[in-house]
Amino acid sequence: MIRKLLPQDEAVFLELSEEFYSSPAVEHAVPREYHTRAFAECMRSGDYLEGFLLCDGETPGGFALLQKTYSREAGGLTIWIDEIYLRPEFRGKGLAREFFAFAQTLGARRLRLEVEPDNEHAVSLYRRLGYRDLPYRSMVKDEI
Repeated sequence: MIRKLLPQDEAVFLELSEEFYSSPAVEHAVPREYHTRAFAECMRSGDYLEGFLLCDGETPGGFALLQKTYSREAGGLTIWIDEIYLRPEFRGKGLAREFFAFAQTLGARRLRLEVEPDNEHAVSLYRRLGYRDLPYRSMVKDEI
């Protein structure tokens, strides 16, 4: 089951988010304040960031965050699957596939994601779901 984050989900979201940022799936950990800011933004409006719990029945097993942007290259709304995380004991149950199928129903012209190159399991899943590598490099500038 996939459902939007609710105000009462803050503790479980923070726990899952900190687990994710302690995993090899991300470049580096982030301060706890960043997790609380993300939750607050999800609760604020959903205009830019939406959060979801991925549940096995009623038990939260992971989360996903979606960012929204407009892409001229894609001709409309692009949804970034900014983060998706499942606890190890919830992997292989189809929750990630269910989430990706759900994301396809949100009216975007393009779904986009980033993945650490050595996260072979995730890369393999994404390719099986039809995602492809882009021919250019992403760059960022932090602390502006």
